Amino acid sequence: MFVEAKEIAKLAQIASVLEVSGWPKPGNVHRTRNYDDMVFQDFAISAVVIGDTMEAVASQAKEIDDLSKAELGRYIFQAVDETNRWIETNTNLGILMMCIPIAAAASISDSFDEIQENVGHLMDATTVEDAVNLYDAINVADAGGMGDQDEFDVMSEKAKDELRANNQTMYDVLEISAGWDRLANELTNKMPVCFEIGYPCFSSFWKTSDDVDVINNATVLTFMTILSQIPDTLISRKYGNEVAESVSQKASEILEFKDDDSFLEKLLEFDDYLYDNKLNPGTTADLTAASIFLSYLADNF
Repeated sequence: MFVEAKEIAKLAQIASVLEVSGWPKPGNVHRTRNYDDMVFQDFAISAVVIGDTMEAVASQAKEIDDLSKAELGRYIFQAVDETNRWIETNTNLGILMMCIPIAAAASISDSFDEIQENVGHLMDATTVEDAVNLYDAINVADAGGMGDQDEFDVMSEKAKDELRANNQTMYDVLEISAGWDRLANELTNKMPVCFEIGYPCFSSFWKTSDDVDVINNATVLTFMTILSQIPDTLISRKYGNEVAESVSQKASEILEFKDDDSFLEKLLEFDDYLYDNKLNPGTTADLTAASIFLSYLADNF
């Protein structure tokens, strides 16, 4: 059995909407928390406008006979560029970097169990032009951090020439960043956090709870579970590993009360703490969106 490209796109859009709708998802934009430079509606709009690109990458992956023709980088850039037409700030680069390979992998998989390996195959087959397009996407999104610590600085004028001269594929440049960027680490290691932590957490709660707000609660629990186990690299790049680890420790302590009546109050206090201290676990939000995407794919295979 397989899932049609149009359905894959819808599931990616649903996952993006559910991630930003998660309340209260500490330290990030959500239904009752806006930031100075981005608001809830920005993320909702972003989730809608990626649909055509998600369908296109899934359709192309199904038709090609060589995975190097999947053009993951081009589709990441295309989706970021389309988002940029509607939204002034970077709302979804990380989500797109995760979900576009998943969409392509889902399209060529006959069962959900094949998706993780196919993500690996697709990333192994990425090209220099994929890397060039990824750099363009990062620059359009104005997202720092991915290349700040290596010679392949995405912001330099000669960056694309250097990629071609050094024959650096998208996998190669992400591998360079994997030590300090969790998304790069995921993409070069077949997404262990999403497949082994996030997806099982979301799916388990989604399928076993009879709570009327089960999807929202599954989203928040998935976010908190990932954050508790995996220090957020957006925080660590801005404030250092010790601060990121401290945030994860606080998330772990709060999760101990997930079945207690005080859990919501503790989440709200944690949200205020992160907001007041400008600690934004944005990488965790991207991993959560990808995990929800996987959960919905599993439900549709």
